[in-house]
Formats: sequence, C-alpha cells, structure tokens
Amino acid sequence: MLWRVAIIVAVVLVDRLTKLYIQSNFSPLDIVPVIPGVFNIVHAENPGAAFSMLADAPLAVRRAVLVVLSGAVMAVIGFMLFRRQSPGTKETVITPIGLSLVLGGALGNFWDRVVIGTVTDFIQVFLGSYEYPSFNIADSAIFCGAVLLIADLWRTRKIPSV
Repeated sequence: MLWRVAIIVAVVLVDRLTKLYIQSNFSPLDIVPVIPGVFNIVHAENPGAAFSMLADAPLAVRRAVLVVLSGAVMAVIGFMLFRRQSPGTKETVITPIGLSLVLGGALGNFWDRVVIGTVTDFIQVFLGSYEYPSFNIADSAIFCGAVLLIADLWRTRKIPSV
C-alpha cells in the first residue's frame, strides 16, 4: 500500500518542481527547441481543462466546474486505489500503478487550478505538421496511467464462448 502513495507523491513532486522551474526560468514567449520540428520546451498557462476546454468560461464557473469535477474524480480514483480487496479476488499490479499515476497527475493539476488558477504546460510536441497541445508531467502521468489501465483491462477481459 505504501508504494502506491510513493508513486503519487513522486508524480506530484516531479510535476511541481518542473512547473516551478518553467515558471521561474521561461517567459510565455520563450520557445526552446529540443529536437527541432519535433519537441520544444515552452511556457504556457492553461486556465481551462484538457485542450483548453472551458478556458473562455467566466472564472467563477470555470473554477467551480473544474475543482468540483476534479475533486469528485480524484475521490473515486482514491476509493478504487485504497479499497480493501474482496476475499478471493486477485488484482494485478498494473491496475494500482495506473490508478496511482492518474491520481498523482490529477493532484498535480488540481494544485495548480486551486492555488494558481491556471495549469502550467511546457512540453510541446509536433507530429509532422500537427502541433499537439502543450502538456506537463501531470498530464503525462495521467496518460500513462490510463494506458496501463486500458491495457490491463484488455489483457484480463474474459471473452465469452460462443
């Protein structure tokens, strides 16, 4: 159980430290190519949710929706992650790792929304001519955790016999 908390804390710490570094050392106009045409470091402040959804909503509405929705989702994930397993059930190690990554990422972005009012994004990726929306460590943890959860669900599903 302690290793789950360690994953969550590690994600939140790395997320906070990288965001603080970007906020202290990069202006919103800075673009630092890491791999030209593929990967840049930038400084973007996102007042909305993923892909800037709700960014144009009034501040009170945006904060209420994002904080309440994030809090509810984190509560459900926390319950799933720390509940006692029923006797006779077997959980793979992939599920709690995925849930821990998702919860750590959600907490990292939640902190930004509540304390700062925006989420700091700094990783900019291009796929050919397509520019993927900027993201951060918390977003990456959420994505990786979701991929693990989907893979585990796919791997452990039972196919009905015909």
